[in-house]
Amino acid sequence: MATLNVNKAEFIKSAADPRQFIHTAMPKVAFAGKSNVGKSSVINRLLNRKNLARVGAQPGKTIHVNYFKIDDKLYLVDLPGYGYAKVSQAERDRWGKLMEQFFAEPGLFDLGVMIVDARHKPTADDVTMAEYFKNTGCRLVVVANKLDKLKKSEIEPNMALIRETLKLPETVLLIPFSAEKGQGREVLLQQIVELI
Repeated sequence: MATLNVNKAEFIKSAADPRQFIHTAMPKVAFAGKSNVGKSSVINRLLNRKNLARVGAQPGKTIHVNYFKIDDKLYLVDLPGYGYAKVSQAERDRWGKLMEQFFAEPGLFDLGVMIVDARHKPTADDVTMAEYFKNTGCRLVVVANKLDKLKKSEIEPNMALIRETLKLPETVLLIPFSAEKGQGREVLLQQIVELI
């Protein structure tokens, strides 16, 4: 079975426009999520790091497509957070254009990891992002973060609501996750390791 040394992670570059996207045969995992959903925390938990992906005090900090190389075996692609109200319209438009170009170009990623908030019904922006992912035909995994904030009795109904709202086929894995406590980390890591 393939192994991945997640401790060997290095930042490669930030792409502010499509000419800077990385085209390579090496597997690429694209992470997307709303600005305040804890995407950086999920990535940092996955890689056992404190701050490889910068955790912003203000949501909406990731405005580029950030590339990290893991163990010289795959790329982790951190997409800009979306749906943050305090960003100017021009910034939102720029974000939208960059995302459209990213998703329109084949071969930029092999696995999509979309992060949603386990506590809430996915937003209209989440639904749009899920469609982006589904339309590429690439494998998608949905991570429901902030599981530690739910009561046990809330987990199952919330997961059902997320699956229903995002119209996820049964083939899409929905992982209850806690970046805080590490629940779900092994399941997510397994999905990524299968690429190499």
